[in-house]
Order: sequence, then C-alpha cells, then structure tokens
Amino acid sequence: MLDYLVRNACLTGENTLVDLAVADRKIVEIAQSIAGDAPSFDAAGQLISCGFVESHIHLDKACILDRAKNETGTLQGAISAVANAKSGFTEDDIYARGARVIEKAITEGTNAVRTHVEIDPGIGLAGFNAIKRLKADYAWAMDIEICVFPQEGLFNYPGTEELLRAALDNGADLLGGCPYMDTDPHGQILRLFEMARDYDVDLDFHLDFDLDASWRHLDEVAKQSIAFGWQGRVMIGHVTKLSVLPKPELEDTIAIMRDAGIGLTVLPATDLFLTGRDHDHSVPCGVAPAHKLAAHGVCCTIATNNVLNPFTPYGDCSLSRMANLYANVSQLATEAELENCFAMVSDAPAKLLGRSNKIAVGEAASFIVLPAQSRAQVVSEISLPIWGMKDGRVTFEHPAAKLFRP
Repeated sequence: MLDYLVRNACLTGENTLVDLAVADRKIVEIAQSIAGDAPSFDAAGQLISCGFVESHIHLDKACILDRAKNETGTLQGAISAVANAKSGFTEDDIYARGARVIEKAITEGTNAVRTHVEIDPGIGLAGFNAIKRLKADYAWAMDIEICVFPQEGLFNYPGTEELLRAALDNGADLLGGCPYMDTDPHGQILRLFEMARDYDVDLDFHLDFDLDASWRHLDEVAKQSIAFGWQGRVMIGHVTKLSVLPKPELEDTIAIMRDAGIGLTVLPATDLFLTGRDHDHSVPCGVAPAHKLAAHGVCCTIATNNVLNPFTPYGDCSLSRMANLYANVSQLATEAELENCFAMVSDAPAKLLGRSNKIAVGEAASFIVLPAQSRAQVVSEISLPIWGMKDGRVTFEHPAAKLFRP
C-alpha cells in the first residue's frame, strides 16, 4: 500500500519526468509511471529537491525590532541593543518568536536548522528551554539542532561556563563560541575545545567579524582543531576579514582551513548590513568569498543568521533568496556557479547536520517541489517552493500564482 504519489517530477540527473511513490515515511519507488490510487500531487514538470538546510540562525533573538533598535548600525550597536532587550525575554516570549520564524522557514522549503542560542547568567537557560520545546513541537516539519554559545563572553561573564555545561547535560547538540567578545579570546577558544572534548560535540564559532586583516582568531581555532583532533567538526561563521584578503593571503588561509578541517558559513544579509559602516565611499561588502573556499574542498554554507532584529532588520527565511543574494554580491552567473550557490543551502549544510541530501529509493520522503527545471534556475529566479513533505507527511503548500486575464 502506498501512502502518497508525486507525479511528473523533474529530478536532477534524470532525462525524463518521473513519479515518486511514498510509503512508511520513505521513497519506495521512482519510475516514469507508477500505478496506484494513493493521494497524489502533480509536480507538473517542476524540480524536486531535498529541503533546504539552514546552518546558522538565531531563533531566540528574532523578531524584536519593536523593543531593540540598533542606533549606530554597527555590530557593537546590535550586540548592545540585544543585550539590553534580553533582560525582558521570557521562555514563552522566546518560544512565540521562534515559532513565528520556524513557520516562515517551513513554508520557504527549509526542513532542518542549526540554531545558535545565547547562554549567560542574565538570560539563564530560558532561551535554551524555549528552543528545546520548539524542537519537540515542530519535529513533524523541522529538525532543529541546538548550538549553545556565550554571546557576551565566557571568562568575562562568570557563571556562563556552568550554564553551558548544564545545557549540554540537558540535550544541547553542540557548542558555539564568540571569542571577539571575550577578555581572553584565546582562553575562550581553548576552553570551548576542552568542553567539546568532554561532551564529544562539534563546535561552531562566530569569528573575525570585522574588516581589519592585521589580526584574527582563525589561526588559533585552526591550531586547536588539529591539537584536539577535531578536524571536520568545526565551523566558523561570518569571518568577514576574509573578504579583504589579497589573493596570496586568501590562498594561504584556505590551505590553513583545509588542513584543519574547518568549514565556513557566510551570512550575507547580516554581513552586508553591519560591515563597512565607517566608510563614506567605496564601502566594502564584507561577505567572505565562500565559493572560492568551496572550490578547494572547504565545507561552505550560506545561511540567514538573524530575522527582524538589530543585527538584520529584515528577512523572510527564504534560503533561495539568500543564495541569490550571495550570488549577486559575489558576481556569480554561470550555471556551475549558481549550482554551487544552491549546494551551499542544501548539500553542504545537510552534510554538516548529518542528513542525507539524496532523492532515491530507500531515503526519507523529505523533499520540496520548486518551480524550476534546474538548481541554478532556483537561485537565479529566487524560486519559492510550492509544496513540501517531511518523512512522508505533507507539511506546507504554496499554490502557484494565477493570472486572471480579461
């Protein structure tokens, strides 16, 4: 008995349209024509892909523009605004705002996220507890991975480490860092690696978030990745310093990251909004060249970061739009380049989160239908998904627009 049929789908690598049969939460058959009277959806020649994967988002501080303004438009202004607003956060408030963002993301075709959650004595575990509830309540449509981290520092905020350990003891999936906010950046990096070893979890750092190439923390993270044997288990986000490196220095940095097994996440919307504020002309974009690193085997992802808060005062949770934004900023246009942008919101982050990114017999019936015939077209046209399924269950529908001709 089949549970569902998807008919006339365009599948990457197939020369003809195919049908997909779903039973017991999995894809059980792919063929040109599958007989059956199960409920069905006609893809009408449109592309089927695994859902998008959001590799870096902050659910706990989303949708707070009504209570937190970034008067300077700078990174420090955003951090200060959120720190002040955070004193009024409650678990239920965080849950409600996080749910709003998750529901947006679901309808934009995302079915897995890694969310960073701030932990410190000021907020305690309220954010973590709220996101844990969201993880359970939205498991039907979204897999949520929780990364706890000390946004306001570790050594300069006594009590933070104990709370991070409490979160890891109670189900946090991995550990993050923010060395540039600490009085002892190298000390924070070392301590976080020690904690990651204690709990056998991956690491994901906010790192080198400015345009001063005369110093950086990347080298210390690379050093400790090798020292602890954590190659392939460390991601670094933002790293806007990479955007101002001349070609020889960038090539050296790529070699360092590749040898240390460190991946990169770029956050185009936030990085564009916050960096270069001290320039009154020739304003730098501040977006790290992820496509150049990916070409040398570095794991690279594109992600949203923030939605409607002082770090990023806009956002609709569309990863096809974010991939397009990155392509625009990086001046990418060929089929292969746009395909790579798609891969950075699908294949690479899926691998990062330990998920399959295959549409094949035996795989989970978790996929989306996009109004395009190629992955590159999705990026160039910002194609929005019209229908999606997770583990054999339909999770959302975006009916196609209709014209009413005279």
